[in-house]
Amino acid sequence: MRAEKTIMRQVPIAVLALILASCSGKSPEQPVQATPSASAESSDPASAATATAAPLPIAKPVSIDDSTPLYEFSYAYPVQAAAIPGLAAWFKADAAKMKRDLVVHAKEGQSAAKADKRTYYPYGHSTKWGVVTELPGWLSLSAQRWESLGGAHPNPWQEGLVWNKAAGKRMKGTDLFASPAALSAAIRVPFCAALDKQRADKRGEPVNPKSRDPFDLCIDPAAQTVILGSTDKTHFTRIGVLVDPYEAGPYAEGNYEVTLPVTAAVLRAVKPQYRSAFAVPH
Repeated sequence: MRAEKTIMRQVPIAVLALILASCSGKSPEQPVQATPSASAESSDPASAATATAAPLPIAKPVSIDDSTPLYEFSYAYPVQAAAIPGLAAWFKADAAKMKRDLVVHAKEGQSAAKADKRTYYPYGHSTKWGVVTELPGWLSLSAQRWESLGGAHPNPWQEGLVWNKAAGKRMKGTDLFASPAALSAAIRVPFCAALDKQRADKRGEPVNPKSRDPFDLCIDPAAQTVILGSTDKTHFTRIGVLVDPYEAGPYAEGNYEVTLPVTAAVLRAVKPQYRSAFAVPH
C-alpha cells in the first residue's frame, strides 16, 4: 500500500487575524506565518513522482475459452491462485500442455474420421479449478476436468493441490503425511463406511459385505485424489477424498466424494513439520 502525503488547504492565519481585527477594532499583536500551500509543495519532483506512480496490478480470475472446428478448449482458475506468481505460472503451463495434447489428439481423430468417411465432432477438454480453503500459510484447491476424444462419453477426473505459501511450493495433499499408507491407515475404516453409505443411496440398496464385485469392495482412500479443507480458516480440519467414475462404481454412478474430520489418528500420520497446520475440529 502506498502512503501519500496530504496537506490541508488553510486560510492563512495572518489574513484571518486581520479580518477579526477589523471587526473588533483591534489590530493583531503579532502576525503568524502562513502555512505553505499544497500547490507549492507539489512542485517538488519527488512528490510529483510519488503522486502519479501507477497502481500495482490487481489479480483477476483467469478463464480461457478457445473453440474451433477442430477442438473446444476451456481452462479456468480463481483469483486466489492468479495472485500467486509461482502458482499462476504453473497453471499457465498446465493449460498450455493440456491444449497441445488436445490438438494432437484432435488432428489424429479428424484424420481417422476422414479416412473412414465419418462425421468428425470436435474433441474437447475442460479444466476448472476452485478454492477448497485458504489458510494463512496455505491455499488448497481442487479441479474438475474432463476430455472428449471421440468416445461414447466424456472422461471426467478430479485433481487437487495445496500451495505452501512459505516455501512457494506446489504439493499434493498426501505430501503432508508421513506416507500415503499412513494416511490410509488413519482414515480407511470411516472412509469405507461413508463410501458404502453413498453407494447404497445411489443404488437404492445396501452393499453386500460378502460381495466380491470390484464395485462393492472398498478402495484405498490415499490412492484417490486427497484434498484438504478447513472449518476454522486457520487449520486443516477435514480431509476430502475425491473418487472418479469406475473407481468405486460404474460410470453411471458418477463421482464419489467422502469428507472426513481430522482426528488424533490423522494428526499422528502428519509429517512433524506440517503438524501445526492441522487441528481436530471442535
